[in-house]
Order: sequence, then structure tokens, then C-alpha cells
Amino acid sequence: MLKLPIYLDNHATTPVDPRVLEDMMPYFKDDFGNAASKSHEFGWRAKHAVDKARVRIAMLINAEPHEIIFTSGATESNNLAIKGVAEFYRLKGTKIITSPIEHKSVLDVCKSLSKWGYEIVFLNVDKYGLVDINELADRIDDKTILVSIMTANNEIGTIQPINEIGEICKEKKVLFHTDAAQAMGKIPVDVKEMNTHLMSLNAHKMYGPKGIGALYIRSKRPRVSLSPQIDGGGHERGFRSGTLNVPVIAGFGRACEIAQTEMDDEVKRIAMLRDKLQSGITSKLEEVYLNGHPEKRVPNNLNLAFAYTDADSLMTSMKEIAVSSGSACSSEEVEPSYVLKAIGLSDDLAHCSIRFGLGRFNTEEEIDYTVNKVVEKVKELRGISPVYKLAKAELK
Repeated sequence: MLKLPIYLDNHATTPVDPRVLEDMMPYFKDDFGNAASKSHEFGWRAKHAVDKARVRIAMLINAEPHEIIFTSGATESNNLAIKGVAEFYRLKGTKIITSPIEHKSVLDVCKSLSKWGYEIVFLNVDKYGLVDINELADRIDDKTILVSIMTANNEIGTIQPINEIGEICKEKKVLFHTDAAQAMGKIPVDVKEMNTHLMSLNAHKMYGPKGIGALYIRSKRPRVSLSPQIDGGGHERGFRSGTLNVPVIAGFGRACEIAQTEMDDEVKRIAMLRDKLQSGITSKLEEVYLNGHPEKRVPNNLNLAFAYTDADSLMTSMKEIAVSSGSACSSEEVEPSYVLKAIGLSDDLAHCSIRFGLGRFNTEEEIDYTVNKVVEKVKELRGISPVYKLAKAELK
């Protein structure tokens, strides 16, 4: 039986998998110790849980456990990676290369660093949101200390040519950071194949708890150094001080273990649902356009522009379906999405775009309902739109 409301905003956050919650519960109750307490069993059990989670996370991305540093989320991981490199390697250079469609926690960090004399270079992106690796190679010089390009975009789902980017950075001897929050658990991620030096990770985008993330920091060939952004106690190999949140760390680890064992089957099922949603809508409505790459995108993403249909009005008219008009981290903004603007969409089409984020717990029945509701409401809104009527009249 169909249950409302329907959740299709899994880019913003995912529900916690019951199996993840089960692993977390003991550390809220009996095993409540501090993982840094080394003199008694309560601390030992907490440390064991942290060590186990670190192994699980490392296995998912083909890293070493000691290369995983826990943070409060991908936003903090991005801050630690970029600011940490900028401060530690300042005598080597002050140039950082990124793209205009990065998450705000990358763009705003770069904006802040520019005030301190750092040169921030934004690569161009094409209509799909892909960076040009030839331009990247041309823009790297002896002052470049870091390239930061996300693995998959949080709005349009486009997957960047990360392996090629990593290879260029390796050849040029420049550090490479990637924000993999939207990719982890949805596509294979391998830090060795990707030649990644730093990778930001997040639990709540992959059915784990909120408030916990990690930063992969390569330990050899080359060994990456960072200036810590939080001091006090020297936790996490000195990179990030603070008492570890054992319950959510345990949950993060379990979420990674589930992803590793179930990803292949889950990707196929979610991609099937996404394609069903897309074909169902586009077969019944005209002038609906896909934002992002038609093939090189994460399997759970569908970002569509409905011409002559205001996205906010459409979302308001179908409150039983949770979708988004852009990134959850900039949802208060009234300006059109900076990501959609960067790939060349007009303000009109950007304001007409909706992001559908499918997930582990969505069903075909929910997709069928969504198709029918979207088609119904778009037709209603276009029916009362003077702009749509004028456009149709001009075609006659």
C-alpha cells in the first residue's frame, strides 16, 4: 500500500538504515565510554568500535584505516582539506584550482582564502557540468598547491573524470582533493585508482547518521601534511582534536559495510527507478529538459527543467512529494541555482528546475504516483501561465 508523503530528496539527506541504527544503539547506552580513555574497559570498547568503523570506511574507498580522519561532516572535511593545505604549503605556492559548481563548503572556503592573498582559479564547465582536463593541465603551474574537484555534483549528478584529473595532478606533483559526499556508496570510489590525496566523506548521504564525516589523507607516495583547524588534545593523528562521537562513528562504519556488499544490486534498482521516472514524465509532457550528463551521472539523480513552470509553485502544489529545487545547503536563496547558471541555463529555465533524489527505500509504486502527480500539476500550472499561452500562440 502506498504511504504518503514520498521522500525523493536523498541528495539532501538519507534516512538512517535500520541496520545502521542497530549498530549505533549500544554506544548510546552500555558502551558509552570515551575512545580516548585507555585505562579501563569502557574506553577500550569505545576505541574498538571506532577502529572497526575506520576499517569499514577505509575498505569502501581502498584506503588504509589510519588514513581516515573523523570530522563532523563533509563541510568540515572540505574546510580541513583546503585550509589545511593552504596554510601548510603556503611557502610553496598560493594557487588553488577548482570549479564553479563545487559545494558551497568548497566555494566559500576558496572565497575566504582569496582575501588572504591566495589565487583561486575556476575551471570552465560544459553544458553537462564537466570540467575540461586539458584546461586543468594548462592552468597548473609551479605556484599551484591544490586542485579541488568534486567527484559527483550534488545538484545535477554529473560525475567528473576523476581518474584523469588525478593522473594530471600526479604528473604535475600537485595535491588533489575531491569531495565525494554524493558519490560514496553510489558508485565505486577508489583513492588509489583516482590518484587522490584528500577525499571528503559523509555518512548521512549514504543511510548513516548526521553529524559525522571523514577526510581521507594519503599517508605515503606522497605523505600529505595539513595544518589542523581545530586544536586541543591531538586526537586523530593531530589533524582534528575533539572527543570522538562513538555512536555515529559506529553507524558510519556500518553504512559503509552495507554499501560495499549491496552497492551493485542497489545501483541497478535505483537507476531503473530513475529511468522510469524520467521516461514517465518526458513521455507525457513536452519541453522537459535534463540538467546534467545523460550518462555520466550518479544513478539516483534526476534534475529536470520544466519550461514555463515555476519550480517553487510546482513543489508547493505537490506537498506530498519531497523534492528540491537545488542544493539543501543553499535552499534559502531566491537566486537561481549557481550550478545551473554555470552550465549555461537561462534564469527562466533554472527557476523551472527540480531535483529528484531517489534512494534505497523508494518503490515503483512511489515512482508511478510521482509521475502522475508531476504531469498533472505541470499541466495545471502551464494552463494558467500567460507566458506558456503566449508561447503556444506564437507557434500557431
